[in-house]
Amino acid sequence: MTRPRAAIVVTGSELVRGEREDRNGPFLAAEAVRLGLEPARIAIVGDRARDLERAFTEAFDADLCLVSGGLGPTHDDRTVELVARVAGRSLVLDEELERQIGEISRTIAERLGRPYAEFTTGVRKQATLPEGAVSLGLAGTAPGVVLDTGGCVVVVLPGPPRELQRLWPRALETEPVRRVVARAPAREHRVLRFFGTPESAVAEALAAAGGEGGGVDVTICAREFEIHVDLFSEPSAVERGAAVAASLRETLGRHLFTEDERSISEIVIDLCRARGLTLATAESCTGGLVASRITAVPGASDVFVGSVVAYANATKEEGLGVSDALLAEHGAVSAEVAAAMAHGARERLGADVAVAVTGVAGPAGGTPEKPVGLVFAHAAGPDGEKSVRTELPGDREMIRGRATAASLHLVRRLLESRHTQV
Repeated sequence: MTRPRAAIVVTGSELVRGEREDRNGPFLAAEAVRLGLEPARIAIVGDRARDLERAFTEAFDADLCLVSGGLGPTHDDRTVELVARVAGRSLVLDEELERQIGEISRTIAERLGRPYAEFTTGVRKQATLPEGAVSLGLAGTAPGVVLDTGGCVVVVLPGPPRELQRLWPRALETEPVRRVVARAPAREHRVLRFFGTPESAVAEALAAAGGEGGGVDVTICAREFEIHVDLFSEPSAVERGAAVAASLRETLGRHLFTEDERSISEIVIDLCRARGLTLATAESCTGGLVASRITAVPGASDVFVGSVVAYANATKEEGLGVSDALLAEHGAVSAEVAAAMAHGARERLGADVAVAVTGVAGPAGGTPEKPVGLVFAHAAGPDGEKSVRTELPGDREMIRGRATAASLHLVRRLLESRHTQV
């Protein structure tokens, strides 16, 4: 059975100009994979009519075309108009949709102290859909739309990621989308996440396991010193997929930290929660990134008590109790100061576990003894401690991101060790 293909078109001149990062394309591609579809392409297109028309013409060759953006009330919001043109459909005013958008727009007009007449043209534009299209309802004033062209099912969603993700489940419930998904044969998905080993080592282990092919597709992706491996097995190749995963597990087992989709932040929070432990951070070169990653997880408040961002030496002394003598003897970027910061965070914030990180993020500040990229992290808990010294490659942003990941994995290793089982 041929797997249905999905084409993704992300619209917006601000994306083409590099003013914003595309978050919708990766989300929709991941959803297509989850549903068993084959993502054929992701196209990022500006708001010019000829560019959009060309992109839609190409994308309509797929079984499912997923479009984001261009649903607003302004002159450069052209998605619906051009989807209709490429599909050979006329545009029709949806009166019920016009009423719903109008109610929201009246509220906005009153809040801004503007006459509603200024909104009416935009309201009618947003309520105008291709003939035969199904409305998915509203996210803000932008409606989601599903259109079956006869050869391709087109799903048009708002550009803001939260609005797109709010309407996406409704698209999956429509009959045209269900019909496409039903044609996708079930495919087993295995996840293996590694830390502390290079991407080349994972590639070698995969080759030794027989590599992909024979109904097994494998992707290897490096993310902040983590190596993410995803194995997709066709129904006829489930046993082979399991054998490849088992071989990777045997060869790289000491670097394997999860076989599910949880982030390292989620894993750390789950470990703390399971052991009834609270967590704090003390950060210098990462400037709060470790705490940010932790608090990005819903439910982090169950375990996370707070953070001290101690960038200057004076803050390390006053906020964390690091002695000036220690700083003078070893310097702010040292194993000794990282340990003192972790101990200070535990004491000052009343946490069971604390992780501290200090380093030289660059581009300036490095010396032959302490080059740019040198990072020390230290994790301390009620029954043990772990530390790591590493020299991270990359620019300032990469070093800070990798130092953040290294700190979280250090906490994971501490919590997974037998010394901290409570």
